[in-house]
Amino acid sequence: MNAPTGFRLDIVAPTVLAVNGVLDFGTAAAALAAMRAALDGEVTQLDLAGVSHCDSAGLACVLAAAAEANRRGRPLRVVGMPASMQALAQVCEVDTLLA
Repeated sequence: MNAPTGFRLDIVAPTVLAVNGVLDFGTAAAALAAMRAALDGEVTQLDLAGVSHCDSAGLACVLAAAAEANRRGRPLRVVGMPASMQALAQVCEVDTLLA
């Protein structure tokens, strides 16, 4: 699943969705739409190890995807969060929401 501006999702296992590229203001809307669509399957884990850059809009996108998964009764485990994204989550005081 590709967005035109440097973001890609890959289902690397039946339950694992890998995020690759940039999660920022320019990609967040397309990224969230793609993540929501992927949640229609059996995805229970979001792997962020491939994220090369993330701003607050990208972080909000991940939080919204996790909230959507919870609403659907299938919590989303977030793994592989890059250190810079972890720092942003801590500064925004939302890191506990992704633990």
